[in-house]
Amino acid sequence: MNKPVVVSEETLTEPAVVADVAPAAKAAGPAYIVLAGISFSHFLNDTMQSLIASVYPILKDTYALDFAQIGMITLAFQFTASLLQPVVGHYTDKKVQPYSLAIGMASTFFGLLLLSAAQQYLVILVAAALVGLGSAVFHPESARIARLASGGRYGFAQSVFQLGGSFGTSMGPVLAALIVVPFGQGSIAWFSSIAFLAILILWRIGRWYAPQITAKKMAAVQAHPDAPSSRRVAVALLVLVALLFSKQLYVSSLSSYYIFYLIDRFGVSTQAAQIYLFIFLAANAVGAFLGGPLGDRFGRKIVIWMSILGALPFTLALPYAGLAASAVLSIVIGLIISSTTSSIIVFAQELVPHRFGMISGVFFGVAFGIGGLGAAVLGKLADHTSIEFVYQVCAYLPAIGLLAVFLPKLPRHTR
Repeated sequence: MNKPVVVSEETLTEPAVVADVAPAAKAAGPAYIVLAGISFSHFLNDTMQSLIASVYPILKDTYALDFAQIGMITLAFQFTASLLQPVVGHYTDKKVQPYSLAIGMASTFFGLLLLSAAQQYLVILVAAALVGLGSAVFHPESARIARLASGGRYGFAQSVFQLGGSFGTSMGPVLAALIVVPFGQGSIAWFSSIAFLAILILWRIGRWYAPQITAKKMAAVQAHPDAPSSRRVAVALLVLVALLFSKQLYVSSLSSYYIFYLIDRFGVSTQAAQIYLFIFLAANAVGAFLGGPLGDRFGRKIVIWMSILGALPFTLALPYAGLAASAVLSIVIGLIISSTTSSIIVFAQELVPHRFGMISGVFFGVAFGIGGLGAAVLGKLADHTSIEFVYQVCAYLPAIGLLAVFLPKLPRHTR
């Protein structure tokens, strides 16, 4: 019962064998200290990432950027994460790297220092790409660690992991309002201390993680007799990508342009708009935490249905609401639509358990890539129309949730 079992089921010569959750570990419950550490590291990582979008108004005014150029900064940041996360996940399926998280965080460290000193648009793009590189290394392997520490409560562990990231994302606008806006672009360098703290924590987690890994030839694991066919798995993965597209593109539209929307439509100050953005992102954090345990309890397919389609009436109302109503609607939308993230990721991991790292990387990478590409396209659309028109179009994105009807029913033990 205490022997390590294979997480990746590929038949390779000398792959990494990671200690999965054995029955004794399930009885003992989650490793809360490890979950707290990886979640806090996710908080620090995503705080630094969200800082980029939060300083867009400063960069736009300082360097006279248009919305398309703002979208390209987001694309540069998220394209590296999108492109490299599946590659990192595929590699770590073969050979797990327990200290790669700390090393990857160093890329974020240098990216923030470069962004604080950047005086040219190209340098800003390079700095954003370095922060994205750190994210690419962080997410696939940290998701694996969260699963190992889950004690069998996979949805709960993924939600705890997502909670840290979501709250980190929500803190970016607040820190930008309190620090970067008053003290300018150079103050971004202060946040490199957060990256240094994350490096220390992730190095310690790596020391816990390393003994879980052994190297030996893996044997193929027999599939569950009730598991869906390979064709249904492929269709289900495409559906999950489409669902993540609808969720992430809508969230990206608010994360990247909600500040400008509030300023243009209601005439609020930049600092006040950042506080409104924080409210939306904080609601996202709470919703992301609730989704995983609900998926463990009622089934992930039900949560996916309700979280994406359930947000549709509120997203349709948002473009026509006043300032106070917009704040309330953003809270409701954030709570509902973000609850699907953990369920989508765990559902995908359980569909293809023999490629755990790669699937985690693909879905985290798709989330980042969709956000980056969507931000660039929406920025171009805003330049030719208006920010209000962008939100009227994005309001229909949750209707893609109807595709959840094509998701298969998973065997009971995987739900």
